[in-house]
Amino acid sequence: MAHTYVSDLIHCVFSTKGRRKLIPREIQSELWSFLGGIARKNGFKALVVGGTEDHVHVLLSLPASLPLAKALQLLKGTSSRWMNEKHTKDFAWQEGYGAFTLGISQKADTIAYIQGQTEHHRKHDFQQEFLAILKKHGIDYDPKYVWG
Repeated sequence: MAHTYVSDLIHCVFSTKGRRKLIPREIQSELWSFLGGIARKNGFKALVVGGTEDHVHVLLSLPASLPLAKALQLLKGTSSRWMNEKHTKDFAWQEGYGAFTLGISQKADTIAYIQGQTEHHRKHDFQQEFLAILKKHGIDYDPKYVWG
């Protein structure tokens, strides 16, 4: 086969270190745009980015040649450095992340979910949300390692 065709949609979730509220509302759109720019610059797509003061959701579309771990390393490392240089001296992301594959039929609902984070978090905090996502995807976990 001369060409490789891949549909690799991944809903990624990661929080600030210690889930501290380090992403004020007034800079969120700038950070979300910056994350999208990191993806473009590195040959992948951030289809939508959203979140709140303590975490971010990104729907990624990855090419066959880019491992998920490398994409997240680029997003988190570059954005952390940028946040420290531009907005705060004490910014860091948590060590790990959640990454959940989805089919093309789930794309629109996932985009709407990510865009609705502000409203969603009026009812549920990040910990409740993340545990619900793990449960939805049938992922076994030990709570002492989820929250480190």
